[in-house]
Amino acid sequence: MTQISILGCGWLGFPLAKRLIEKGYSVNGSTTSENKLSILENAGIKPFLVALESESISESIIDFLAESKILIIDIPPKLRSENTDSEKKVFVEKIKNLIPFIEKSAIEKVLFISSTSVYGDDNNLVTEETVPNPETESGKQLLLAEALLQNNPNFETTILRFGGLIGEDRHPVKFLAGKENIENPDAPVNLIHQKDCIGIIEEIIKQSKWNEIFNAVASFHPTREEYYTQKAKDLNLVVPKFNNKKSNIKKTISSGKIEIILNYQFKLENY
Repeated sequence: MTQISILGCGWLGFPLAKRLIEKGYSVNGSTTSENKLSILENAGIKPFLVALESESISESIIDFLAESKILIIDIPPKLRSENTDSEKKVFVEKIKNLIPFIEKSAIEKVLFISSTSVYGDDNNLVTEETVPNPETESGKQLLLAEALLQNNPNFETTILRFGGLIGEDRHPVKFLAGKENIENPDAPVNLIHQKDCIGIIEEIIKQSKWNEIFNAVASFHPTREEYYTQKAKDLNLVVPKFNNKKSNIKKTISSGKIEIILNYQFKLENY
């Protein structure tokens, strides 16, 4: 039985862990909350309390990685533009601190959950061949972290860049409902459902697709105004109001590589 360690059993990592267990894998899962240890254990996940900081890391990281062949890193940067320069470097420093422990462990493969925010908004059709040009601090940190992992010869790394994440309990329209003068009404949406996130990760592991970069969004790209107006009506929410200014954002993410290389068919296209 292959053992997998998932660093970050949150909104995506927790259901992913449960799915992998269903498929016969043994899963170590990390959390930063003591209250969540029993929740992980009750789901069949071997729980570990792991705090990954810019200057230190929990001693439990050694046992968390022990005997696992695959490590999935699913921790968001949580960066904001108003952070200081030192705060902005925190995420990359965390990954730097983690790497020596990966090197000393039995980990052979790393799957790093990244974001399509590593691409600039000035692109039109974006593929994996598009040169990244992040405009947000989060995107910049993710791109640096990607490189640290990809360039390490001690393990093979696949980068998975998700678009906007949605699920049954998570949808951006709930944040936009009732708001006015929203910008970029004609910008295309690039979203992916939690079920497809899990399905794609499952296929990468199953098919052993390592040393790859994949973009992952559903091939459904209406404008923001079209999409969020209709979604608000569907959910009986107050329809958001967009301004009339044309947007320079034409970024449409292609998931063609996933559909071809993994032969993956998206489960939820018109979410």
